Amino acid sequence: MEKRIKVERIKEYSSDQSYRKRIFLCWLLGLVGFGVLIGGCSPVGPNYVPPRVVSPKQWHAQLGGGLRPSSPAPEVLATWWKALGDPILWSLQKRAVAGNLQLKEALARVREARALRGVKRATLFPALDATGGVTRQRTSGNTAVVRRTTLYTAGFDAGWELDIFGGARRSIEAAQAQLEAAQEALTDVLVSLMAEVALNYANVRTYQARLDAVAANIKAQEDIYQLNVSRYKAGLIDELDVQQSLYVLENTRAQVPQLKRDLEAAKNRLAVLLALPPGALEKELAPHSPIPVPPVQVAVGIPADTLRRRPDVRKAERELAAATAQIGVATAELYPKFRLSGSIGLESLSARDLLEWVSRTWKLGGVISWKIFDAGAIRQNIKVQTARQEQALARYEAAILGALEEVENALVSFAKEQRRLASLSSAAQAASRSLELARDRYKAGLVDFTTVLDAVRALQSLQDQVAASRGTVTSNFIRLYKALGGGWGLMDEVKEIYEKTEEK
Repeated sequence: MEKRIKVERIKEYSSDQSYRKRIFLCWLLGLVGFGVLIGGCSPVGPNYVPPRVVSPKQWHAQLGGGLRPSSPAPEVLATWWKALGDPILWSLQKRAVAGNLQLKEALARVREARALRGVKRATLFPALDATGGVTRQRTSGNTAVVRRTTLYTAGFDAGWELDIFGGARRSIEAAQAQLEAAQEALTDVLVSLMAEVALNYANVRTYQARLDAVAANIKAQEDIYQLNVSRYKAGLIDELDVQQSLYVLENTRAQVPQLKRDLEAAKNRLAVLLALPPGALEKELAPHSPIPVPPVQVAVGIPADTLRRRPDVRKAERELAAATAQIGVATAELYPKFRLSGSIGLESLSARDLLEWVSRTWKLGGVISWKIFDAGAIRQNIKVQTARQEQALARYEAAILGALEEVENALVSFAKEQRRLASLSSAAQAASRSLELARDRYKAGLVDFTTVLDAVRALQSLQDQVAASRGTVTSNFIRLYKALGGGWGLMDEVKEIYEKTEEK
């Protein structure tokens, strides 16, 4: 009897099997056709058009001090620190890329933005969930005959929200722009890091040069002091000359602790940029080395090229693109949403019959939802996103002006400081000769010690200024190349670090 019932059920279901297959095929073809149709629909909201940048045809600053208007070679811009010819600096740059914490943070932001783009892309595709369960049920004896049943289920549920008006596509567009902005931010961090390492290294060598100049002055002033002590004991001069030479000597010695303090601070800053504890570079940087000398000729190009290179400007432009796409995301909320859903599975009152063909179930359906009233919240959100786009546009324009200002100031500073250094060097040579003449005449009794004292102080001041000016010229060279957008030459090393991190 039981076998006869099963045979009849199979005949019953097989009679409409072809009909159900046709229905399912129609649904499937309809979904595919509908997907193709909505894929060709233009998303709502404004399409992004990059703003037109009007830049000066040439720099306002007069190009002097070796600056040339020709465009710099890309390889020179990429690794401008090689022009300084200092292997220690080159080594520090490489280690900074490998360990700097700000660079690692920027890399993590790129990974975050890439993952968020993946999240947004996933909204274009159907979602599929697997389900399974066992339900034990007992009916009430006060309403019907008491029954106990057990239901076994297993299946798949699918849902798909159709992106007819392009809200999801606009969100993907925004996520892509944010990813590109994060990548530009990474380049900006790298460019700033290369400049920061070089600036602190130049400061280390500058303080060392100033300490060398102070040490030479202390030696010379000690000789003068001893000379005055001898002449005082011989009764040739009075005590005033001795005390004057002593206070000049001690005043010079007082500069040493301050210079050493600043030197240690520059070394510690370098160590931290390399993700090392303060003092880790003491042994390496302890030997005094000359201040790196910039090349004689420096090509700077034109403003338009600089704006195209600057990562901060490109980052601001990508953020503007993302803000524009967000207007489309908000606008799509004004329109209806279409969602298709379906399920396929098995249901049975007996676990052993669950896998039989007659246990199958399926369901297909669609839902249309449309916000009829929300007190204007959607339109206000569109205004919010529009205002944010205006803010992004203002930031982009400010980034352009800031970039032009930074380069103009760097051009002036580099050229003028070289002229200042030339004058200071000539003045220091004259002061050195003046001190020699004053000492000779003082020994001969032709002038008093005040003349020697003035010459000593002048030479000491000028030698310190010459050393500081040499360091400033090098620092201005570094700031100039940073302002021009150079310093991305180690990006391949950064990508290697990124790939290793991704593998982990």
